[in-house]
Order: sequence, then C-alpha cells, then structure tokens
Amino acid sequence: MQLFKIAFRNLFNNKGYSAINIIGLATGMAVTLLIGLWIWDELSFNHVHSRHAHIAQVMDVQTINGDVNTSEAIAIPLAATLRNDFPGDFKHVALLFPNFVHAVTVGDHKLSQSGVWVQPDLPAMLSLKMISGKQDALKDPSSALITRSLANALFGNTDPIGKGFKLDNRTDLQVGGVFEDLPQSSSFYGTQLFLAWDKALSTLPWMKEAEQQWDNRYWKLYVELNEHADLDKINAKIKNAAQLHLKTGTETLFLHPMDQWRLYNEFKNGKVTGGRVRLIWLFGIIGALVLLLACINFMNLATARSAKRSKEVGVRKTIGATRLQLIWQFMAESLLLSALSLVGAMALAAGLLPAFNRLTEKQLSIPFSPVLWSTMIGFALLTGLLAGSYPAFYLSSFRPVKVLKGQQPRGRFSLLPRNTLIVVQFSASIALMIGTVVIYQQIQYGKNRPVGYNRHGLIMVTMSTGEMYGAPYNALRNALLATGAVADMAKSDMPSTSSPVYNTNVQWKGKVLQEEIPFGVIGVTHDYGHTMGWQIKEGRDFSRAYPTDTGTVVLNEAAARLMGDAGAPGELIQLDGRSCRITGIVKDMIMESPYAPVQPTIFQLRYGMMNALTVRINPQLPMRQALAGMAPVFKQFNPEGPFDYTFTDDAYAQKFSDEERIARLAAVFAVLAIFISCLGVWGLAAFMAEQRTKEIGIRKVLGASVSSVWMLLSKDYVRLVLLSLLLATPIAYYGMHSWLKNYPYHITLSGWLFAGAGTATLAVTLLTVSYQSVKAALMNPVKSLATE
Repeated sequence: MQLFKIAFRNLFNNKGYSAINIIGLATGMAVTLLIGLWIWDELSFNHVHSRHAHIAQVMDVQTINGDVNTSEAIAIPLAATLRNDFPGDFKHVALLFPNFVHAVTVGDHKLSQSGVWVQPDLPAMLSLKMISGKQDALKDPSSALITRSLANALFGNTDPIGKGFKLDNRTDLQVGGVFEDLPQSSSFYGTQLFLAWDKALSTLPWMKEAEQQWDNRYWKLYVELNEHADLDKINAKIKNAAQLHLKTGTETLFLHPMDQWRLYNEFKNGKVTGGRVRLIWLFGIIGALVLLLACINFMNLATARSAKRSKEVGVRKTIGATRLQLIWQFMAESLLLSALSLVGAMALAAGLLPAFNRLTEKQLSIPFSPVLWSTMIGFALLTGLLAGSYPAFYLSSFRPVKVLKGQQPRGRFSLLPRNTLIVVQFSASIALMIGTVVIYQQIQYGKNRPVGYNRHGLIMVTMSTGEMYGAPYNALRNALLATGAVADMAKSDMPSTSSPVYNTNVQWKGKVLQEEIPFGVIGVTHDYGHTMGWQIKEGRDFSRAYPTDTGTVVLNEAAARLMGDAGAPGELIQLDGRSCRITGIVKDMIMESPYAPVQPTIFQLRYGMMNALTVRINPQLPMRQALAGMAPVFKQFNPEGPFDYTFTDDAYAQKFSDEERIARLAAVFAVLAIFISCLGVWGLAAFMAEQRTKEIGIRKVLGASVSSVWMLLSKDYVRLVLLSLLLATPIAYYGMHSWLKNYPYHITLSGWLFAGAGTATLAVTLLTVSYQSVKAALMNPVKSLATE
C-alpha cells in the first residue's frame, strides 16, 4: 500500500507529466475497447441463431472456358435431391426466394415490407424467437410469419394470430406466428415477413415451371446438418449432385457454413479466399498500434525524466533500497497511472460510443458484465506492466555514486531507445495516414468512373402489387408524361443498380457450341435507353418507328467485344433458341461493383410482367414538386399500394458503403495516432526545453536569435520524422498494394502520396515542438541564469 501512496504523491507532484500520460493511455485504451467491441460483433455475427454452427448455404461452382464462378444461385430441384438422397446428413433443407418488397394491407394500413418465400423448415433452422403462434405455421400455405414490429404496426395491441391481411393486393394470407425482430447481427436482418413457399408456387406460374428446371438458377438453398456431421465428408458426397442432371458444362456444389458467411465471403477457383476477415486483422492491428503508441509515450516521458529521478534513485540505493524494490516502486506508479487511464478510457468509450455506432452503422453497447470488467482490469494490468517495464528496469539500473555526483547516465547511445520509440510512433502514424489517403482515393476513383448512363434525376419505383405489375405500360407512361413532372419512363427486368440474371444459352456465329458463357440478360421497353440516358456507340437504339424491333437486342461493349464480328449491329444471335437481331451497341453500364469489370450484357426488347420501373424526373422542376406531381398518377394505377421509390444516386452510393466506412474509421484512427504521437512529442519537447533552459540563456546572452534556438530544439525531431518516413513508406506501400489487388480497377500508388504524408507529419510535428521551442527561446536569459 505504501508503494501506491508514494506513487500517487509522485504523480500529483508532476501534474503535467501525469495528465499527458493519462490522456494518451486513456485514448489508446478507449480506441482499443471500441475496436474490440466492433471485432467481437463481427466475430459473433449470426450467433443470434442458436443452430448457427450447424447451418450452411449450398453454393454452386461453374467452370466456363477455364473461368471458375462461385454463386449462391441454386436450381429448385436440388432441394428435393438433397432431402431425398442424403437423409442421414441433413436435419433440415429449405429453399428461399430472395428478399422483395411487398405491399401489406390491413384495412387502411398500407405498408411496404421486405419478405421472403421460404420452405417450412427455415424458421426452425433460424431458431426464430416466437412471441405467439407456431414456428411451423408455414406448413399451411395461407399462413405467414411476421415480426413483432410489423404486427404492432398492422394490428396494434390486439392478438394478431389468425387475422388476415392482403399481400401485394392480390393474395389473402393470415398471421400464423409472430417472432422477435432479427437484430443487425443476423444475415436475415430487415426481413419482416416469412411467406409459405407453396403459396408462391400456386400464385406464380413461372416459379411453378422452374420446379423441374435444372438450368434455371436463381434461388437460395440452406441446410442444417445433423449432429456430429462431418462437413468435408458431406461436401464430397453432394459435390456432383447437380452435375448428374446437366447435359453440358461443369457444375459442382459445396456447403458454406453460416459462421463464415460474414467474414469469408470471397471465392476463387471454387474455394473461400477471404473477405471481411481482412478488416478484422486490419483494425485489430490498428487498435494494437494505437495502444502501443500510448505506451511508448509513457516510456519516453519516464526515461526522459530520468535526470530528475536519478538522484532519487541514488539516494534510495544509498540508504539500502534494492533494485527489486525500486522496480516495484516504478511499476506501482505505472499501474496506478494505468488504472486512472482505465477509468478515463471507460468514460471516454461510453461517451464516444454513439458517434462510433453512427460511424460503423452498428448498434454496439458496452456490456457492464463481470467478464468485461475482468477483461478490462486484466487489460489495464497488462498495459501498466508493458508501459512501466522499460522505465522501471532502466531507472533502477543507475549507479548511485555517479548520479549523486551529478553524472547522468549518458553515452553515445543513451538516446537511442527513446529515439527508436519516437521513430516507431511516427512510422505507424505515417503508415496510417498513407492508408487513409489511399482508401479515399480508391473510393473517389470508383465514384468518378463513367457509369455509362446518366443516373442523376432517376428514381426507381417499387412495383409490389398486382396492379403495378399489370398496369398498361403506355397508359401509365402517358399519364406520367402529362403531369410535366416526368421526362420519360421505362420498365425493365432489373433495376439499373442490381445484378442481372445470367443466361448461358446464347449462341452466335463462330461460337464453339459447347462453351457456356454467362451473359446478363435484361428485358427492357422501348424507352429504356432514353430514360437511362445510355450512350449509343454503334447502330441505333430501340425505336417504335421500326415494327420489326420486337425481340431485337442491344449489346453492351463487353458483349460486343466477346462476340467479335458477330456482335456488330445487324447480325443475328440465338437467345434461348430464338433468333434476335442486334440493333445497336451501347457503352458499358456499371450495374454491379464499380471496381469490377463490366459483364457482357444483352438488353432484349420485350413487354410483360417486369418488376423494375425507372422514371426520369423533369430536370426543370424541383424534386419535391416533381414527386408531388407523380404521386396522384401512381395512386390512380395502384390504389391499394404505397408510392415507394428510391433515388438511383442513393442506390449507387450504397455500392461504396463498405469502403467509405473503412475510410472513415481509418481516418479517425490515423488522427488519433498522430494526436497521441504529438502528445508525447509535446511532453518531450517541454521537458527537453526545461533541461536546456540555462544553455538557451547562455546562447541568447551570446547573441543567438529566436530562430536559431528554434532550429536547435527542432532539428532532432525533423531527423526522426524523416527516418520514420523512410521506414513507413515500404510498409505502407506493401500493405496498400496488397489491398488494392482486391480490386480489378484501382488507382496507381504515387510517390507524391508518400511525400505528402511525410510533409504533413513533419508540419504537425514542427507545430507541436515549436510551441515549446519558441516559448523557451523567448524566455528572459536573466531569469534562466539567475541561479548560477
């Protein structure tokens, strides 16, 4: 106890030194705590489902012309094959029709909600927390499972079980069960409705037809393994389950465990190659670096203060103190400082958590549990021991005879440990700064890449009801144009920001018949090109002036390049066995990732039940006025459905959300790293200026100027920053070069980037040091020399 009393007295007597260390360590600990919460949330993703360790998704691997493509799109018949042929391996097998927005109506309540058509086993597989009703209610095709929030919105506080609602204004269903809303940490987050698969088969004829089609891959398939099942053995069993039913091409299957969906979602040659797990490593390293920088500050300031503490060490040793006792004394100071920093870190983390949640788009919280407190206390002890180890062993090694004579333990390499730590600090800070700038530049590169159409002023309207699907196209378009709010309108199979459905049944003159090359195929109306603002490179757009255009196609540049001379305007291709004439070639439109190559795509002119309606707003009108003008028209054609729309700009911006979150986090951590580094340098500069007060006074008496004194105190830090830049440059280059390789389209690293990061760090450092340097240089030499 006496050790901590002395430690507290020493810290209190050196308030400035203590404040710098506590602020630095508290910041480092708070950052590490927040990053730890984020990493834990990522690692525990999908653990809300109690059977997560036994659930897997069936993945499809196709080899086409040597290119291996891994997809989650599965043919419907595969589910029955796995269920019937491998009963000893699977406890549950369930198909899922991907999320769509559905119109849900109860009386005057009309809501647009995300829902999926699923086979009855899926709710049990996901261990949905039922509030009322039955988990297996989907065995009845007329029943649906809905979330608590949707139940409250539709039925208020009354019991919803057995009550009816209308889906998409054409299908009558009843509530069979209510389950707790799934959290953000679930892959099924946001799904408000689970709808019976058999109802979809009875109401969607094209889906009924797909039950026997092995080459129609669009659905997702999930399985739950039996207890003690061996995943590798099951993969070997089911590998060729689909291949047996195909006439051409090569197709294999494998199971992707639920525990890997979040972090291991990238594939190459049919195998998992990584994914978001890189972010776990990235931010884990950043958290460790930030904490290390804070510990380095403590070590540097403690060793720099050795001149003041050396006589104390000499006196203590003279009166009988052992080196071990001194080590424990300095460790006690370090542990006390670490404990105070822990309190500050917890308060800082709690205060910053709302902003951190907004930054990461998560719902993290600090669980004040015994496990957390035990972890944090252990963490503080480890930090205290790490931060105090070097000063304790260094200071306790002083020889009392020398220090009591005023001989400081100096030598040729006496400053080497301190300077080494400073270089480590600034190398880490510069590397983080470079990484932040590279990520930002890559995002801007993707945003500025030509998209092949004019996305400004475009909105995508949700067509969730039967009225909208079957609305007379020309009547709807003419009514919208008559409002003056709309410049044009078109329908298509897919929104412009979504991946198209791929089709391998495409033939052209000169193609090897056995080749299965996937083409994106999108059905569009005449006005699609004009509405989108796509750019014709060769030939012409679809036109009502040519009655023979029915069934014709427009290719994008990628498709035309692939077909060669056979992809020119006027040539014929075979699409699903039907001859289609090419009318034109358009500039590649970016519909998927802005960093990936554009896939060969065919735009086919056709009309019918298409679920994407795109509207170009009149550029002469304010957006709010235009939307108000459109709303009555949609109310006329879709009286039972809400007028829901999405701005194409916003949907396109979502493609950058992950990279932008990384950039924001990296920027914050880089700023904090530089802040902690400069905090330490500020403390060191203040101490060095104090130690050289008399030297500065003598120099000023002899005629030294303020600028020369400033240069004297600053030049050492300039050298250290330049050395840090030399060390950080190859590390940052290797790290960011490896990161950029994940993007087929990426920026080129420039030498100016590294020079700019070094210059910025040097400027911040000089600014930090200059305050203390100028302050010392302006001191009256009479006062500084008065004690002599």
